[in-house]
Amino acid sequence: MWHGCLPYRDKRTGICTPRYMLLWCWLLTLMYECVQWQLLTLMYECVQWQLLTLMYECVQGQLLTLMYKSIQWRYADTDVRFTDAFGNVGILRRRQQARARDMLGTSHTNTRLSRTEEKIFWKSPNALTTTAASIANGDYRVDLPRRSCLGVERTAFSMSAPMEERIVMTPKSKTATSTVLQVERRKVEQTEQERRDVHVGGGQHVGIVVNKTRASDDLEDTAPQLQLEFRVFLVSGKSGQHTHEQRHLRFWFAPHYGEQDQAKMAQEFFKELVAPLDFPRDYVGFIKKIMKMMQHAYKGISKVEVELRQLEDTEAPPQGPLEQAERELSEEQVLEVIESSYPNPITIHDITKRVSCPEEKKIRQFVKALEDKHLVKLMAPDCYTRVVLNETDVQVVGQIPTMVRSKQPTIAIITAHYSEKLAVDALISDQETFVRYTTVDSFYNKPLLSTCGDGWSTMLPSGNAYGESNVYTLGHIGNHRVVCTKLPQIGHDRSASIAAGSATTRLLGTFQKVEHVLLVGVAGGVPHYTDYIKHVRLGDVVVAAPSVPTSKNIYLYCESAKKKDDGGHQFDCRSWGPPDLTLQDIAAKLKNKYEGVNAPRAPWLEYLSQSEQSLADQEMCFQRPPDFTDRLFMSIGGSDVIQVTHPAPHEGQDHVRAPGVPRVHLGLIASGRCVVLDPRLHQDFASELGVLAFDQEMDAVIESVYGNRKDTYTVIRGIADYRDGSVNREWQPYAALAAAAFMKALICGIPLPL
Repeated sequence: MWHGCLPYRDKRTGICTPRYMLLWCWLLTLMYECVQWQLLTLMYECVQWQLLTLMYECVQGQLLTLMYKSIQWRYADTDVRFTDAFGNVGILRRRQQARARDMLGTSHTNTRLSRTEEKIFWKSPNALTTTAASIANGDYRVDLPRRSCLGVERTAFSMSAPMEERIVMTPKSKTATSTVLQVERRKVEQTEQERRDVHVGGGQHVGIVVNKTRASDDLEDTAPQLQLEFRVFLVSGKSGQHTHEQRHLRFWFAPHYGEQDQAKMAQEFFKELVAPLDFPRDYVGFIKKIMKMMQHAYKGISKVEVELRQLEDTEAPPQGPLEQAERELSEEQVLEVIESSYPNPITIHDITKRVSCPEEKKIRQFVKALEDKHLVKLMAPDCYTRVVLNETDVQVVGQIPTMVRSKQPTIAIITAHYSEKLAVDALISDQETFVRYTTVDSFYNKPLLSTCGDGWSTMLPSGNAYGESNVYTLGHIGNHRVVCTKLPQIGHDRSASIAAGSATTRLLGTFQKVEHVLLVGVAGGVPHYTDYIKHVRLGDVVVAAPSVPTSKNIYLYCESAKKKDDGGHQFDCRSWGPPDLTLQDIAAKLKNKYEGVNAPRAPWLEYLSQSEQSLADQEMCFQRPPDFTDRLFMSIGGSDVIQVTHPAPHEGQDHVRAPGVPRVHLGLIASGRCVVLDPRLHQDFASELGVLAFDQEMDAVIESVYGNRKDTYTVIRGIADYRDGSVNREWQPYAALAAAAFMKALICGIPLPL
């Protein structure tokens, strides 16, 4: 076969020579060695590549991942040592995770963090790099150095099952009349779900876990971030009795939610929970609805604690909110209309329109009864006004008499309701009251009369005859000379706004030495259903002040509200703020000095007690109503409301509110019909802008004060209801007196003019 390829025979004899034999052996040896070297090299490389690849994948994808998970969550105080083929040693250290666990609101040692970072530090100087092992959203990833293999020295670890987020309900405590349950969002291992004392939901309840028994010591015991309490009345089918229950919800939230978002989420959660069309009728349904809402809609709530407490049985549930009760026509209602017009007289015809009564004869009967009680008086035929207590001291004048400089007032006080005017007058000493009718000659000298069919004579006013009457009470508060007036008409219509603005302009034009203007009266508070410190209750006092240090705005008027695509609202507002915040600074100093634990008794509380005694002879009661009449309701959609309990302090929190004592709040006051009459807009507007109270539309008065270049002014409001101060007549007198008492303390703190 090799003939012709190798010259191994002699050409003459044909015999192989030794020379050629040696060459042939050498060539065969070389060929064999080359083939052997190539085959062995190829085989070695293939085997080495396959083995190393397989080893690396196994170690990286299975062993180290499982070990990392197990040791990270079960051996928090241990290190894992790695040794590679070159002798380099790596140590996997667990970072302290207490801070991260606190942020997540969980204390369980086997609970995984949503994001954390661990580092592998290589001690050898020959190490290629320092790498990091990360956990992100439950997907594990380990970045390893580029080495041929890794050996694990520590083998004492457990293989942890995958962790999945679940909504877990756990019994916390139980007594004969109460039950406390905890519903939390946490990561649960598969092995934990397979325990006998745990029920795992299936089907439509997948993701819900119920612990049948669990020691309360294992549960976290930190103070809730928000809490809300309400009452329900369950009717027994057998006895017909109404079982009275108190239900308390305590909330914990994810760390990235601010206070405003927390309050809004808790209130929306509560409104959906108690929605009338889907309100759970039993305990199981109530707890199940909480768990399903946390699972699907309210991801920001990390934990809810539910306390169910049974109270005494009752024969009937309480009545609805006072704001929604329809009032029957009475003497009291007719008197309120006459008082609201004071000092303007008002005709029988106008009273009939105000109370929407079709029977004018019935109005005449009520007015005649009030006249017999000396509460109203006839100013002209068929035209009446209010009789004040110190009627003999009131001077009816056509023009305010000229005053010397020492008697010129430097502080103007503006009120809107009759009870507000009485409250302020009770704190003024050395009083002089003047009533000026611009058309006084029309009343007494040249009345315009028309004869009615029943024999009554009616005076027909010309133009704005009644809208130009003014009442001014002058005197002293402390060392300051003051003047107090009452606006002749208030309300939501344009004519009332114009009349209020005109009366303010005439006041400041008549008394041109006025430097400070205070609007004192009643308003509606904005309750904080979940925060004890921020909650505004009936009888409290709100002083208009900037809500943030970077702004001077103290009063807002909302002209319109438009719904946005995301479900929120865009509010179109006008705002006012005094150039000089002296009055707000004095109010803040008074609040900080006299409110709090171990603080001295506030001076305005003394003024309040003294004024209650001096006004005891008035026909309206200025005493504080019982606390049980301060009922708090929350709108849950449409015309439906639910009564909720006033927020209470957390365990260990200072009780800043003494029983029966009004608190003082500083913040924005707002008005605007579009937000006042809509309960949902009312709450959204207040939450978004930090409003503490809603006023009856006084924007024209504020605009007049601003237009007359008064640099220091504020609004002081006593809280009479939870709308705009116009619906709860029971609390109006006391709320007005509380505002007037704080007004006196504030005025006494104003430096005397030079």
